[in-house]
This record gives sequence, structure tokens and C-alpha cells, in this order.
Amino acid sequence: MLRLSMITLGVRDVAAATAFYEGFGLARSPASQESVSFFQIGHGVLSLFGREALAEDANAGDVWSGAGGVTLAYNLPDEAGVDEVMARAEAVGARILKRPQKAFWGGYHGYFADPDGHVWEIAYNPFMPVDETGAVTLP
Repeated sequence: MLRLSMITLGVRDVAAATAFYEGFGLARSPASQESVSFFQIGHGVLSLFGREALAEDANAGDVWSGAGGVTLAYNLPDEAGVDEVMARAEAVGARILKRPQKAFWGGYHGYFADPDGHVWEIAYNPFMPVDETGAVTLP
């Protein structure tokens, strides 16, 4: 079975990206080093690693064009939670791409980009409940 246990974002400046995510209240793990930061996010890990070093490590220079197409999502149990997270994102320097609003699919969401351009969707989806651990349950 395929599982997602860690998300590694390639960033321009590890220290600056670390400060951005610490602004959300994430605690940098003692396992972090100058060249890489780790944060516990639920049952998984968010990792920040230099973009060029990550491309070299993954041998992905030929396939990574710099254009994304991926969004990271944080689902919350209600609309108020979406508003809170989006406000926090703006307060710590995120670029708001779409202010929280009703979604065509029946939920409520907004989007922001971190300082390196990684796009996050912050959402409430009434069709995919979030339990007390933050896990999403598919119907």
C-alpha cells in the first residue's frame, strides 16, 4: 500500500522558510540541521530542504521545470477554522491567492502561497469529515 509519510518542499532559503512555518506555530524538530528542517504535522512530517540540493539528491533536474501543479491541503472541521488559518497565513507573510469563500463543490476554502510559491488550500469539506486527530475520512 502506498502511504504518504513526509512532504519535502524545495525552498530557496531554508532558514527563511523555517521561520515562515514556525510562524504558524510549528515546532522545528531537534532532528533538523542547518540544511534541512523537520516539523511534525499530524501523523506525518513536513520537511524543508534547499531546492537545488533536493533536485540534485532526487536526480530530478530534468523533470522539475519549476512549474508546479500541486497543492497541499489542510482540511478543518468548520468554516471558522478556515478563516483562522488563512488569517494566520497572511499575518506570517503568505501571499493570499484566494480569500476564503464558498466553493462550487459545496464546501468553503481559500488558497495561499508560501514565500517559495508552494500553494496551500485551506478547506472545510462537509463531505469528508475531519476527526479529532485531524484525519480526513473519505466517504
